[in-house]
Amino acid sequence: MLALIHLKPIFYLMPKITYISHEGKKNTVEVATGLSVMEGAVQNNIEGIDADCGGSMACATCHVYVPENWFDKIDKPIDAEQDMIDMAHEPKKNSRLSCQIIVSNELEGLEVITPIKQT
Repeated sequence: MLALIHLKPIFYLMPKITYISHEGKKNTVEVATGLSVMEGAVQNNIEGIDADCGGSMACATCHVYVPENWFDKIDKPIDAEQDMIDMAHEPKKNSRLSCQIIVSNELEGLEVITPIKQT
């Protein structure tokens, strides 16, 4: 007896994150859910995110600016992150450490802007 099995293709869509340089150059890449925005940048060789501490929140070299329309859609920074942001180059009210922004399906289309330099 022959059994027919219907196989449905499974597609895993990864959210697209756009990294915008301080000069306005855009790089849009897919980043797996559960990774940080910083990890997505490192895996895709995005310039402007140095990530010297590898995401342990011990530096501010993954500092980014999050546009206002996205700022309320991501988790608020904890005190330790805010302390590191205070040491970043030209921190602003919309500054975040990209190592602390965890990618989820809700962040599809997120844009982050890299500062002119990392500290």
